[in-house]
Amino acid sequence: MSSFTDRHYFALAVGLYGLCTVYSVLLWRRGFRRDNRVIYLLLFAATGVQWIAMVKRGISMARCPVNDLFGATMFVSWTLAGAYLVLGLWRKLRFLGVFASPVLLATGVFGLILSSDPRPLLDPKVGPWASVHAAIIMLAYGAFGLGAVAALMYLSQRHSLKFDKVRAVGSLLPPIQRLEMVIWWSMGVGFALLSIGLAVGAVGLHQTKGVYFLNDAKVIWSLVVWVFYLVLLLLRGRLAQTGRQLAWSAFGGFCFILLTFWGSNLMSGIHHP
Repeated sequence: MSSFTDRHYFALAVGLYGLCTVYSVLLWRRGFRRDNRVIYLLLFAATGVQWIAMVKRGISMARCPVNDLFGATMFVSWTLAGAYLVLGLWRKLRFLGVFASPVLLATGVFGLILSSDPRPLLDPKVGPWASVHAAIIMLAYGAFGLGAVAALMYLSQRHSLKFDKVRAVGSLLPPIQRLEMVIWWSMGVGFALLSIGLAVGAVGLHQTKGVYFLNDAKVIWSLVVWVFYLVLLLLRGRLAQTGRQLAWSAFGGFCFILLTFWGSNLMSGIHHP
């Protein structure tokens, strides 16, 4: 086992996410009428294995292991899985794992593809501020991911209540009001972390380059994400009237992050030197 690298451990965690996804499909077909302790245990094991991968990577790099896209992706998926494990302590929220598993699997496969790219995610000249900035930003993305998972769960339950009330009543899914609360809290926490992360990054830029803002692709992209979630939080009263718009907005926002994160880094001069 000593020959196992961080990538080997991460690949093992992704395999466990795959098993969770297969079991999630079975639970979905059965209408969520069984408690999913199996998924919780599998995700617990996968999170533990991924933690080992992150520790090994951090020790080998002697810093927070988010210096490249592979490390950043691994950190985001670990944060998302860890948040689920905390919420899964409440039985009514354990079925978040059914929706989280495919997201974790897709993110993990994406991370494994990126593992062959050794180029740094951040300019090493920025110093220790870079690691703090990156870690907080990744935690924010993990919170947004949890909100997206809760949004999928909300949309599924809403669809069942509208077209199959018997299935909705017989399932173990939590009420949509509780899911809506999870979505709001996830977005709120994510927005707060994103704000702190951007502030830390601005301080780091000022100490190294003498400015708080750079006309950089990743900086502008980050501000677009920040403004998007700010608008969602400001429109809470209006979005709460239907819930459906809130769920699609939370899910769409996280999809935008996943689909454009890599591209914005490739175009960035300070994040992909």
